[in-house]
Amino acid sequence: MPKPFLPLMGETTLFAATVLRCSPNAGFADPVVVAGSAHVLLVESQLPDAQRGSIIVEPEGRNTAAAIALAAVRLPAEAIMLVCPSDHHIGDWAAFQAAAHEAAALAADDWLVSFGIAPTSPETGFGYLKRGEAIAGSSGYRVERFVEKPDLDRARAFLADGGYSWNGGIFAFRAGAFLAELTQHRPDIAEAVRAAVAAGHEEGDRFYPDAAIFATIRGDSVDYAVMEKTNRAAMVPVSMDWSDIGNWQALHDALPRDDLGNAVRGPAELKNCRNVMVESDGPRVSVVGVENLIIVVDGNEVMITTPGGAQLVGKLQGAVNQ
Repeated sequence: MPKPFLPLMGETTLFAATVLRCSPNAGFADPVVVAGSAHVLLVESQLPDAQRGSIIVEPEGRNTAAAIALAAVRLPAEAIMLVCPSDHHIGDWAAFQAAAHEAAALAADDWLVSFGIAPTSPETGFGYLKRGEAIAGSSGYRVERFVEKPDLDRARAFLADGGYSWNGGIFAFRAGAFLAELTQHRPDIAEAVRAAVAAGHEEGDRFYPDAAIFATIRGDSVDYAVMEKTNRAAMVPVSMDWSDIGNWQALHDALPRDDLGNAVRGPAELKNCRNVMVESDGPRVSVVGVENLIIVVDGNEVMITTPGGAQLVGKLQGAVNQ
């Protein structure tokens, strides 16, 4: 089961929570979900009844610039798009919604806006945004530059500087403005997406772009294709209890923990332990006298790692991974 469709933070899956925090009561339109064909049934089963929206079925993955362009071409040019990854945790919905409305106001003036997430630690797994000059009449700033994932020393320097934010991959822009920038900087992607949509077809709430045309796209991320090239890049700073839940240690950090830093879900007993996470879907786990350990039991699979090893879990063959 792919990470977005798992209830990693409580009873609601990450995907469903993404949709729910963009509710009509908070000023959002129905969602447009871009997903691969393998995930369509999961999307449909987890979309809230009040926010059914529509689904654009990607014939194959061609990275985020093309995926966002599919939605942009299908929307009116004046529509303000809020682009949200579906596998992130955001604990403070009110802060997220307030930042979304600030970003939408900037996007209406044809800024291409990133959420600049307030860093809480010197993370090396995220890109960073360097805050530039303030934009008059708003709480936003120009983006002075986009910074690739740093090493630990640079990440510590960014945190001490105070002028850097994590780039969480959440964006807002007017659909027409995004397509204009994509056409300028990656005309090949823009033209192929437009052609694939023009030759596509609808089936109920699903839209299928033309697979043969879409397959010709040389994929690129939205950061490389547009955001790092435009002269209209802006950012809205936000502190919203955010995590990309990128590995088991990130999940441990995001979960409620006891006074000793332990987090337990499922049948488990911990004695004299510190900073231990246990996740079990059945077998009882007993842990005694250890620190800084992650234990995951899924059926007959058992995975044990230290926080430092959590980044490498995906390299295992047949191991438990979210």
